[in-house]
Amino acid sequence: MDHGINPDKLREECGVLGIYTKNREDTAKLLYYGLYALQHRGQESAGIAVNDGLRSNYHKGIGLVPDVFNEKNLGDLIGEIGIGHVRYSSEGRGHLENAQPLVARYRRGSLSLAHNGSLINADIIRERLEDDGVIFQTSIDSEVIVNLIARYSNDGIIPAIERTMDLIKGAYALVIMTEDKLIGIRDPLGLRPLCLGKRGEDYILSSESCALDVMGATLIRDLEPGEIICITKDGISSTYYERPKRRASCIFEYVYFARPDSVIDTVSIYEARKNSGKILYEEHPVDGDMVIAVPDSSIPSAIGYSEASGIPYGEGLIKNRYIGRTFIQASQSMRELAVRLKLNPLGINIKGKRIVLIDDSIVRGTTIRKLVHRLKNDGAKEVHVRISSPPVILSCYFGINTPDRSQLIGAVKTTEEIREMIGADSLGYISEQGLIKATGLPKEHFCTACFSGDYPIDVGEKLNRKMKKYFKD
Repeated sequence: MDHGINPDKLREECGVLGIYTKNREDTAKLLYYGLYALQHRGQESAGIAVNDGLRSNYHKGIGLVPDVFNEKNLGDLIGEIGIGHVRYSSEGRGHLENAQPLVARYRRGSLSLAHNGSLINADIIRERLEDDGVIFQTSIDSEVIVNLIARYSNDGIIPAIERTMDLIKGAYALVIMTEDKLIGIRDPLGLRPLCLGKRGEDYILSSESCALDVMGATLIRDLEPGEIICITKDGISSTYYERPKRRASCIFEYVYFARPDSVIDTVSIYEARKNSGKILYEEHPVDGDMVIAVPDSSIPSAIGYSEASGIPYGEGLIKNRYIGRTFIQASQSMRELAVRLKLNPLGINIKGKRIVLIDDSIVRGTTIRKLVHRLKNDGAKEVHVRISSPPVILSCYFGINTPDRSQLIGAVKTTEEIREMIGADSLGYISEQGLIKATGLPKEHFCTACFSGDYPIDVGEKLNRKMKKYFKD
């Protein structure tokens, strides 16, 4: 589904956040600032739910964090435990009923959940639950998780979560809230990030460490793949659903999705991107007069390329800070206008120069083509494009909204054909090996399926056997 996506970017996932605090008056306000820090992960909807020990209360809406929340509705959210969510719709249209957190009543009390990721077998499970009479209020796979946990809750919330994890397949970082617990869960492959922080006596779970910084918290560590953390008034306990034989963290967190001031799995996103720029120069050197970036996520890579090459780094594209990411626009004509509004060449800096233009990815190629054309129209003598990720040749099934393979330019054209199409004087992509090297982590740590086709989970429809066993119980 294409809901107005920037043609040259993969669409992000979502951001999740949770806090267990003794200062019940500040819970919602702390979550508000944390969600603001995670706004880059979702601009479609935002929500906060809190529990005061007796019941859950929530507020959510369509739009950006400051559009959804105000002093009044934040003031109505009082409780010791709270969770928050910002969303892009990898699954489910952008309607209010699909906004998270999901808040439900079940036989053991209340259950609230916020989910980042996507399940590859959600449709099959939903059909079986509907056959059993379950009524769904949303079209998102997160509601499947809520229903499964409620279904298996007789023995308690943690056993119910473990049984649910045994059934669902795909990517998920979850924060779950009950009357007395805040629970964080990372899928057994670690596809989606989730970290733990501390602020005084408060504990915080977040998709990225940048939210911890804003909330005045200190990063303790990332959750391990398959780990379930349970936070109560008595402290923290940790269990593992499964110790994975391999990891498969999404490599695009390091390329584009995460904020540069975040740390994921002990790696500084900024340093990884800067290293990728240095390696990009080693793999694709070129003579030039100035290195420029497509702001903002490509700036560290451009700085790295500049340092490695000795070519000065400068500003060549000025970003309008008052416009959201271009894929919030609904139509193709509006997307093109938004690209022009968002990025404008700085003619005085580029005129007569050989420009090395650094970007983090090319998906369809339309936006980078427009940028190259505009740079040349504004006087650039040459434009050499360097991309700090390999060509995207396959779709993602784990919460990243990618076009059909026929629309992925890296899948249907050679590098030379892409160079010719976008009008660049040269084009170079970092290699998969080079990108992994930039992180300092081993290849086995990552999912690189969109580059390599090495999916960490069977994405076929052969997931019924275990489900049949459970639904007979």
